[in-house]
Order: sequence, then structure tokens, then C-alpha cells
Amino acid sequence: MSSEALIIESPAPADACVIWLHGLGADRYDFVPVVRALELPADHRVRFIFPQAPTRPVTINNGFPMPCWFDILAISPQRVMNTQQLDESVAMVRELVAQQMAQGIAAERIVLAGFSQGGAIVLRAAVDSELPLAGVMALSTYAPTLAEALERHKGPALEVFVAHGEYDDILHANLGREVHDLMAAAGHRCQWHAYAMGHEVCPQEIGDIRQWLSGRLGLR
Repeated sequence: MSSEALIIESPAPADACVIWLHGLGADRYDFVPVVRALELPADHRVRFIFPQAPTRPVTINNGFPMPCWFDILAISPQRVMNTQQLDESVAMVRELVAQQMAQGIAAERIVLAGFSQGGAIVLRAAVDSELPLAGVMALSTYAPTLAEALERHKGPALEVFVAHGEYDDILHANLGREVHDLMAAAGHRCQWHAYAMGHEVCPQEIGDIRQWLSGRLGLR
């Protein structure tokens, strides 16, 4: 399992961390421009970590190899995925969290973020960890195996930012809403944001992420 990660260090010594996973077919550089677009304070102390998914065959793409956190075997009538690979990716994220904590970053100062497939992984990782994380950003994503994980969850309530495009033709907005509703029903504190966009990120969303992230990490 590849966990090779791109790390963007903070201008000042880091006391917080965002671990951000890309989507299917993308790579660890995909959300690097968003860090600049967030326009965080010049002296912020947030380390950004962008892991790289392994490249392997994706069944629904005729077996064509591409970076993915787990193989998708079918999408009709519902998504069928390689749950072993999904579990391995979840374990990788939890290991990254443990590494940051070993370096002195408190769990309460760690945010997990993910887009599409990456969002599915960080949601599971946050719930499975049962740590008092600073929060989770679930961007244009869906919730495979999340319901079962929530049933097992004994940790503290999480702060969750859920965002989705109203015109997403890859993952319908109803899937993102399901993420929100599952997490909220389990007692987690969730925000729902819908944008006039497809399977992507828009400037308004980046502004809302900045506000939410600043609130969670006490940035000014």
C-alpha cells in the first residue's frame, strides 16, 4: 500500500495538520493549489499532507490502471468495491494520524479531508479512530461501509464539513447528502454545503472551507 505523501510545511512551526486525500484517477498534487487559494494567515502553523494512492487496475474502467484508494467492481445497481483495499487505505490514514501525533501534533489539531474516493476513506478513518479529531472535510463523496462503522463508533462527536456539487454527474448530490444525514443521525455535528457545480471544487466552496478550517484550528 503506497503512502508516499507530499508534505507542505507551515511557515511557522506546525501545531496543526490537514491530511488531504485525492480522488480516483488523480494524484497527491491535485489539491496543492487549494492550499494557496485558502489564503491562510502568513504565519499559520498548519502542515498539509497529501498522500498518494497506489496505481492499480480499476474494474469499472475496463481494468485500466490508475491511482485509486480501492477498486470499484461495479456501479449498478449499487457500487461494489474491494473492501480489503478500502480497509488498507483507512489503515494508512490512521497511521499518518499516529505519525503526526508522535511528532507532537495533538489529535484535536488534526483535520482529515478527502475528495470523492478520498472522502470515503477519511470518513471511515475518522470514525474508526475514535480520536477527538479537529474535524473531517467530506468533499463530493459518498459513504460505503460508513453505516456499519458508525454502529461500532464509541468515540467523541466529530465536526464534519460536507460539500457537494448540485450538478455532479459522477457522484449524485444525494450521495453526499446521505453522508451528512448518516453522520448527523449518529450525533456528529455536520454542515451541509451544496454548490452550483459538477464533480469539482469551486471558489465559493474554497471560501467556505477556509472559514470552517479557520474556526476548527483557531486561525485568524
